[in-house]
Amino acid sequence: MKHMIFAAALALGATGAMAADTATKAEKYTLDPSHSQVVFSYEHLGFSTTYGIFSGFEGEIMFDQEDPAASSVTVSMPVMSMFTGWEQRKNHFMADDFFGAEEGDMITFTSTGIEVTGEDTALITGDLTMNDVTKSVVLDAKLNQLGDHPQEGKPWAGFDATTTIVRSDFDLGAFAPYVSDEVQVNISVEAMKAD
Repeated sequence: MKHMIFAAALALGATGAMAADTATKAEKYTLDPSHSQVVFSYEHLGFSTTYGIFSGFEGEIMFDQEDPAASSVTVSMPVMSMFTGWEQRKNHFMADDFFGAEEGDMITFTSTGIEVTGEDTALITGDLTMNDVTKSVVLDAKLNQLGDHPQEGKPWAGFDATTTIVRSDFDLGAFAPYVSDEVQVNISVEAMKAD
């Protein structure tokens, strides 16, 4: 249920700096919501692994090629964009046992730091706000590709990231530990250079 997905976008700022060669100042990239998603999974009573997805988010990356650590990312997504494949489960997640969600409730991520760990990898730290609670999270991110989009004809970036969230940290710990408190998060994001 984590929306670090936005945080992952900062991987572009951390690793794209090594692939880009013309920028001399921070450039803006925007997330492509049609090709960006966060998949989460958790263990259910030890019997199965259950999955869900968030999509429909917005965000921007300010990418500084010369100083990747000065780059930044901000992302937001509606809590009610969650898809679980079973309507009753989504309705339960939106109810008071978990989010107590109302229309307009958002999950946000704002980067606070980047540590480049390799030619195409980085650790992205940021503040995740969910369910009115803000906690620092770290994304293990990898730049998949940076280059011109073959259909759009403009600079594009794609990357994946992973993290583990403890849902009780965000006051979402109902039924733990029977339903696992740790939630695995896999993020895949595309971002386009802003016009």
